Amino acid sequence: MLAPFITTAFLGQPVWLWAAFIAVVIVLLALDLGVLHRNDREIGIRESLWLSLGYIAIGLLFGGFIWWQLGAQPATEYVTGYLIEKSLSLDNVFVIASIFGALAVPRAFQHRVLFWGIVGVLVLRALMVGLGAALVSQFEWMLFVFGLFLAATGVKMLFGSKQAAHVEDSRLLRTIRRVLPVTERLEGGAFVVRRAHPVSGKLTRYATPLLVALLMIEFADLIFAVDSIPAIFSITTDPFIVYTSNIFAVLGLRALFFALAAMAHRFYYLKHALALVLVFIGVKIFLVGIVGKIPAPLSLGVTMALLIGGVVVSLIKTRPGKDGGGPLEAS
Repeated sequence: MLAPFITTAFLGQPVWLWAAFIAVVIVLLALDLGVLHRNDREIGIRESLWLSLGYIAIGLLFGGFIWWQLGAQPATEYVTGYLIEKSLSLDNVFVIASIFGALAVPRAFQHRVLFWGIVGVLVLRALMVGLGAALVSQFEWMLFVFGLFLAATGVKMLFGSKQAAHVEDSRLLRTIRRVLPVTERLEGGAFVVRRAHPVSGKLTRYATPLLVALLMIEFADLIFAVDSIPAIFSITTDPFIVYTSNIFAVLGLRALFFALAAMAHRFYYLKHALALVLVFIGVKIFLVGIVGKIPAPLSLGVTMALLIGGVVVSLIKTRPGKDGGGPLEAS
């Protein structure tokens, strides 16, 4: 009874393959919250880097598992999607750091917010991948829409100027505070507390700044996914590859946040490299009709070359003490 079910195809791949991925994610989350970070505490840069290396190793090992089960091309597409999502998510670090700063969330509680944020990401990305897969399967021309959107986004990132976001004045924050009663200060590690209403005296549930931060981070991830999901669908239309590469990249980003937030200014020029990657992916879709399908290893090679180049230029231009160096703040 069970054997036919686990071999049944779901969104293009056997059920057991999806179950294996979900099992890995559940184990990682349980290990993270139940063992490594059972108590609220500040996470240092050294620990953050080691955790991130662990997540990167697991993500790449899963890529090897895909190679073993599905072949070289899906594995190459997975690694390409993983790199793009990991790099695009760096922008998210700036936003998350701004949200924590605006709401005065102590470093000791930031991991708790990020952990539950990942749970929300699992659901939101699944919905977006499902929607994207449905659109592409029904309307093949949607890939050209994705390509045009990515190329336009890349050009805008490359030449456009971006105003620094002021979280305190954001419309989203004002809306949350208007809809939800919010406490003035933190209530330990609680997201919701019960307090007597100042007028009626009845016990009322109040959101704490931790819940406000969580809601804003989920909304920010939804906005960033508008770029990352079409980018990976432009590489592969396999929902399994799209979703797994997204989730493993985001899982590792949470671990890297505490180190990256302190060093983000050193990667200023990476944004220019990301812009070129988006333009390349967008243009690649239109080139298929002219030169044929671009080999997956070539796409991976170009993506890696651009990203590594962006990192190297950033580290050289923003090194401490360099006269005439590049900007030290990402705008």
